[in-house]
Amino acid sequence: MGNSVHSHASGDNPAHEMGGATIEGQHIAWLEQGSGPLAICLHGFPDSAHTFRHQLQALADAGFRAVAPFTRGYAPTGLAPDGLYQAGVRARDVCLLHEALGGDGDAVIIGHDWGAGAANIAAVKEPDRWNKAVLMAVPPGSRVGRAFFDYRQIRRSSYMFFFQHPLSEVVIPHDDYAFIRGLWNDWSPGYDNAADVANFIASVPDAEHLAAALGYYRATLQPHLQSSDYADWDAAGGDVPTQPTLYMHGLDDGCIGVEVADGLENDLSEGSTVHRVPEAGHFLHLEKPDLVNKSIVEFISS
Repeated sequence: MGNSVHSHASGDNPAHEMGGATIEGQHIAWLEQGSGPLAICLHGFPDSAHTFRHQLQALADAGFRAVAPFTRGYAPTGLAPDGLYQAGVRARDVCLLHEALGGDGDAVIIGHDWGAGAANIAAVKEPDRWNKAVLMAVPPGSRVGRAFFDYRQIRRSSYMFFFQHPLSEVVIPHDDYAFIRGLWNDWSPGYDNAADVANFIASVPDAEHLAAALGYYRATLQPHLQSSDYADWDAAGGDVPTQPTLYMHGLDDGCIGVEVADGLENDLSEGSTVHRVPEAGHFLHLEKPDLVNKSIVEFISS
């Protein structure tokens, strides 16, 4: 594994630094704050590593080395050298990052949206790396797949089917990314998303990076875009972590309805907990950072 890990101060938030490494030919960039056991935070769509800016500070204050990578295809991370964006390969990325950063079994993995799916797989596939898991907005296991048999969820998820078509690559950037602003407004009603939309736009600076972000959706629904080399990693997403897991979901989530978490308490391992966050939508960690940070820090520190 070829690694070159480096970091330098970032002007965006003077408290965190920007780091980067080349791991198996894939350049990965990240935001970093604090020192101590590793806490890797994985973002979703249409988002970026900056989505964890409130959590990086709280995790650092709690004695963790918090690292939020820009996942494959999101600048300043590079495009996937193998062209793959399926869930299993993204989960493997985070396990390789754990290794490159010198992580041990005290590390925790935190994921939101697509990041929750990758975190779920990583925790299941290489459990010795991760002490605890924190997942937000997308529950572990097979629940999301089953939700697609529900009319309400199919309506909410119609954008996923639109993203399969090349037309989406023309529509999304049109009118200063009005489509993306619309998703944020629908998914987290009432939240001022201007900074987060700007951060996403910066992460898709050209057509290739935008296609990469859409590649997550295309690889999920188009099997020919998946490599069988990672089939066992992909399959691990149907299981729940054996580690204690904190799951959080906003009651007003306009992307994935909170009913997807009904009965989840019965599926999770011993020591796990489920929080349904009132007055919060899909981006609950941005909308209610104090409450979410308190829940995360108490859970991973106990």
